[in-house]
Amino acid sequence: MHVSLRTPTLPVRPSPPPAADAERGSGPRVVERPAPLDYARLYDEHFDFVWRNARRLGVAEAVVDDAVQDVFIVAHRRLPDFEARSSVRTWLFGILLKVAKDYRRSEKRREAREQAGAELASLERDAGAESPADTLARKQAAEVVTRLIESIDEEKRTVFVLVELEQLSVTDVAEAEGLNVNTAHARLRAARQQFEQALARHRAQASTAEKLSAWRKK
Repeated sequence: MHVSLRTPTLPVRPSPPPAADAERGSGPRVVERPAPLDYARLYDEHFDFVWRNARRLGVAEAVVDDAVQDVFIVAHRRLPDFEARSSVRTWLFGILLKVAKDYRRSEKRREAREQAGAELASLERDAGAESPADTLARKQAAEVVTRLIESIDEEKRTVFVLVELEQLSVTDVAEAEGLNVNTAHARLRAARQQFEQALARHRAQASTAEKLSAWRKK
């Protein structure tokens, strides 16, 4: 009987996959960058914020729409460079500060008030729970507040608007303005004092006008 002395061929086992730790330690580490801001979403979500603060920073009502568009044109151009080191609102407000300053220099402030009939007609077209008279009173009160804010010194007004009306922290405002936090707090205190003084003067004038009107009716 013939016996074969050849060594039998064994099946080759596949190599085990590399360990997870080895995979993590090999090759260059890839750092994921945050997704870039979407301009359309930026415009939709922050248009109202830019518009109302353009008015608060002294941009005349007649040109406020133009100023807002300029802010978003600059934002669109700078969008690829935005690194999210600050909030989107703080970043936009920094752009708005420069745009508003340019408009205040080039445009005379003017109050553009509509005729009462046209204003009431517009209010009646708005679907709302309150009556046109109540809506008109609320709008007039908002205009008074805007005038009082405009009476605050420019450097203090910015801190006041962002902290008191937009509810940003003093730290964020200081970063946007390039100030230290103590200076920002000092400006906020001074702005509050100026606002209270302006409000007191307004109330005194309104009281005098009301008394004079009642006296004339006698």
